[in-house]
Amino acid sequence: MRDGSSIATLRASRRVWAVGAIHGEAARLERLHDLVWPRLAPGDRIVYLGNHLGRGPAVRRAVDELIRFRREVIARPGFFAADVVHLRGAQEEMWQKLLQIQFALNPREVLGWMLRQGVAATIAAYGSEEEQGLAAARDGVRSLMRWTAALRAQIQAADGHSALSSSLKHAAVTDDGNLLFVSADVAPDRPLHAQGDVLWWGTGAGIDSLDDSFSGCRLVVAGYDRRGRGVRIGSHAAVLDAGAGQGGPVVAACFETTGRLVERIEA
Repeated sequence: MRDGSSIATLRASRRVWAVGAIHGEAARLERLHDLVWPRLAPGDRIVYLGNHLGRGPAVRRAVDELIRFRREVIARPGFFAADVVHLRGAQEEMWQKLLQIQFALNPREVLGWMLRQGVAATIAAYGSEEEQGLAAARDGVRSLMRWTAALRAQIQAADGHSALSSSLKHAAVTDDGNLLFVSADVAPDRPLHAQGDVLWWGTGAGIDSLDDSFSGCRLVVAGYDRRGRGVRIGSHAAVLDAGAGQGGPVVAACFETTGRLVERIEA
C-alpha cells in the first residue's frame, strides 16, 4: 500500500492533526498554528493536505509560516522531521507545471487556464505578474524560459521554499493503515499506488461514495473540495475545506488513529 517515494508513512502515531486547504491565507494559518501549538502532545503528527499556494492574499508569507511552524514542531522533545508532512494539492501541481510551461504545446492557452484557477497569486508572490507571463507566452519559447527562470530564482532565494516544494507527498497513511490523508479525492476502484492525479484533481465524487473502508483504511481525510460544499466529517471520509482563499477559514481537525474525531478548529 505504501510507496516510500510518494506516500508518507506516519509511524507510531497517537493522533494526527490534518490541515485543510490554505490558499495563501497566511494570517489565518498563523492564528491556526497558535491554536494548535498548545494542543500538540507526544505522539501527535501533522499533515497539511495541499493547496498551500494560490488564490489568497499572502502566498509567500503562508509558505514562510509553514516552514517556521515545522521547524518549531520538530524542535520539540519527542518530535522528528517525519512527523510533519506536506501533501501536493492542485495548486502545487499547477505551479510545477507552470515552471515548465515553455514545453507546453499551447502555452498561452495553458497559462490562461491556470490563471483562471488562481495561480496569479503565486506568480505575484514570487515577484512577477500575470501580464508578464502572458506577454512571454505571446513572444515565444525563449521569453517563457527567461520568465520561468526568474520565478525559479525567486523560489531559490526564499529560505526553505524550494526544499518544501521538493518534499511534497502524494498522500500520507498511518502505519496501522487506519487513516489515509489526501488532498482532494480517491478513486475507490483503484489501489492507492495507482490513484495518480485523482488525489489532487478529483472532484470529491470518490470520497462521497465511500460507504466502507478504502483499501483497509477506516477513514480518508481530504483537504479540498473544488465544488465548495464545506466541511464534512463522516464515518468513512472527512473533507476539511471551509473556503480558505475565497473568504472562508482555514480548518484543522485532530483524529485518533481509530478514526475518531478529537477536535476541529478554524481560523
